[in-house]
Amino acid sequence: MTQNLPTFSTQDQTKFFRTLNSKVNTYFRENNLRKTGNWQIYLKTAILFAIFLAPYFLILSLDLPFWAHLLLSIVMGIGMAGIGMNVMHDGNHGSYSSKSWVNKFMGGTIYVLAGNVYNWQVQHNVLHHTYTNVHGHDEDLEAGRIIRFSKDAEWRRFHKFQHYYSVFLYGLLTFNWAITTDFRQMKRYLKRKLSYGKFKSPVFQWTTLLITKAIYFSIWLVVPMVLGLAWWKVLIGFFVMHYVAGLILSIVFQLAHIVEETDNPVPDDNGALANTWAIHQLYTTANFAPRNKIVNWFTGGLNHQIEHHIFPNISHVHYGKIGRIVKQTAQECNLPYHEFRTMRSAIAAHFRHLKELGTKPSLA
Repeated sequence: MTQNLPTFSTQDQTKFFRTLNSKVNTYFRENNLRKTGNWQIYLKTAILFAIFLAPYFLILSLDLPFWAHLLLSIVMGIGMAGIGMNVMHDGNHGSYSSKSWVNKFMGGTIYVLAGNVYNWQVQHNVLHHTYTNVHGHDEDLEAGRIIRFSKDAEWRRFHKFQHYYSVFLYGLLTFNWAITTDFRQMKRYLKRKLSYGKFKSPVFQWTTLLITKAIYFSIWLVVPMVLGLAWWKVLIGFFVMHYVAGLILSIVFQLAHIVEETDNPVPDDNGALANTWAIHQLYTTANFAPRNKIVNWFTGGLNHQIEHHIFPNISHVHYGKIGRIVKQTAQECNLPYHEFRTMRSAIAAHFRHLKELGTKPSLA
């Protein structure tokens, strides 16, 4: 990744963010609401953990046929993704609760996904939320050489098939976190001395990573085998759980940024971007299925990605309401507000964009 970080413009003739921030603050003040989570997110947390953990204990306590084992592993993957999008995500943004210790605890549920708090906060909170869709700075655009997510990435011949094979690779997201990604990221981030908040010593970070990985694999692999489950059932179930969770998480995250309508801004020769940070988020982010209650509930409001990127400190339970304010203000300032009415149309836009990015640049 590029070391020299781009800078944002400080000129906003429309006064977009100042106006928007004032309107949103007025909304919370007039309705006597806190910007953090409420009973809705607390109830959702209990439901999602039940979906995730109940199948695990059923597998451990009952002698189930293999098809039932696989079915329960799929259910665990769904619960795992739900925890990531709703609980972990809000916790690590400090928006789950007004109490910092609660946010820290809920943010730590990323260990349930076999991830790491430090790595997530640097990649997501620092790099992705700051330099959204900027090639070389937003690591969400990085997929090695196998998938081309940006026109600025190097093109390879096999990319012309990426709109076919990419969906099969998306399911490996959390599995890769568990096995390799966390180790590579930690080495890279610590070398650059990146952090979200106070920078903790490398010894502390590496120790935390190794201990949490050991606990994770003990719970999900060692314990079931010790209790008598066949090793091959355990490994297959573990992979299926991760594949389902990874597929869901990858699809949801891609729909917000890797679609036809969103931009990939390029800094000028001086490293400057054309827009202010808030306006940059409008150009690089898209919402999808904003009125679908099921999508809204399960994705933790990540279908309201514009609102989340501009106000990451506000819990997702409020995005449906403040989304109207954001959209109206963007329109008043003659700024884009990318939105897909359905999840189906957003998925189609994503894979059309992958196909376009897979075309040899000289032919595009």
